[in-house]
Amino acid sequence: MDNNGLSAVNGGTVMEQAKTEAARAAAEAPLFSFQVITDTHVTEDAEHTHNRNFDNALQQIKALAPQSKGIMHVGDVTDHGFPNEFAQFWRIWESHRSELPEMIMTTGNHDVGLGVWEDRIGRFLFSTGTPGPYHAHDIEGHRFIFLGTEKNLKIHCSLSQEQLRWLKNKLEEKAASGRPIFIFLHQPLKNTVAGSYEEQQWHGVEEDEELRAVLAGYPQAILFTGHTHWELEAGHTYYDGDGQLPAMVNAVSTAYLWTDEDQHKDGSQGLFVDVYENRVLVRGRDFANAAWVESARYEILYPRG
Repeated sequence: MDNNGLSAVNGGTVMEQAKTEAARAAAEAPLFSFQVITDTHVTEDAEHTHNRNFDNALQQIKALAPQSKGIMHVGDVTDHGFPNEFAQFWRIWESHRSELPEMIMTTGNHDVGLGVWEDRIGRFLFSTGTPGPYHAHDIEGHRFIFLGTEKNLKIHCSLSQEQLRWLKNKLEEKAASGRPIFIFLHQPLKNTVAGSYEEQQWHGVEEDEELRAVLAGYPQAILFTGHTHWELEAGHTYYDGDGQLPAMVNAVSTAYLWTDEDQHKDGSQGLFVDVYENRVLVRGRDFANAAWVESARYEILYPRG
C-alpha cells in the first residue's frame, strides 16, 4: 500500500484509539509511562520500509502517549552503523521531536559490530548523544539502566567486569525502595525470552552467567531486550524469572519481525509500559496494523521477591 494511504488509514484509527486510551487513563492513571522500541535498522534510503516503520511508530507514540516520560531504544538503531544511516535516523526523529519525550539509546551489534571498535563506538556515541557504552538515568524516581557491549562483536555482546560492578552498584542504590528498576540490553540472556533459546541461537551475552549472578539479587528489576525480532504473537515474549531472576521482556523490532518457524516476516512492533504504585503493565503494540496485541499484555506485581 502507498505510504500516504497507509498513514491516512492508520492516522484515523490511531486517533480513535487515542480517545479510548484517554478515557481509560482518566479512570486509573499510572504514575508515569514510557515506551520501549528496538531494532529500527534505519538505512540510507529515506523511503526504505525500515525508515518508514520507524516514522510510523513515532507517530503512534505521539498520538497514544502524549504524557510519556521517555522512549527507550534497545539498540540496532541503524542497519550498518554508517554516517548516512545515522543522518536518516535523526531526520526522522527531528520531524517528531518537539512532540515526543527524550529518547535514550544503547548499542546493538548492527551499530558497532564491524570495523575498528574505537571508530564504531565513537560514531555511535557522537551521532546519538549517548554518554557512554553503559549509562543510567533517574526518571520519576525510578532508575533506568542501559547496558552495552564493549567489544565490536558481529552478533554477541561483551560486558566488562567493570560494567558488571557498575551495574550492581546502580541496582543497589535503588534496591531499598522496592520500586521497579528498568534495565535495557540489546542481546537477551540464554533461554529466557523469544528467540533466545539455544536452538534459536539469538541469545548473545558472552558473560551470561556473570550477568545472571548480578541480576539474581534484584528481583524488582525488569530487563528489556531486543536483537531477536521475534514477533509478539510468538511464545515466550515474557519471562517471569522462574523465581530466580528479574522479569524479562522481548521488545521485538520496529523494522521487521521473525517467527517461531525461523522465518522473516514483514511487520513493526514495540512496547508501551505503564508504571503504577503496585504494578507495572507492559502492552504490546503492532505499529504496522495500528493495534494492540492482546496476547502480549503482562502485569508485573510489586513488591517482588
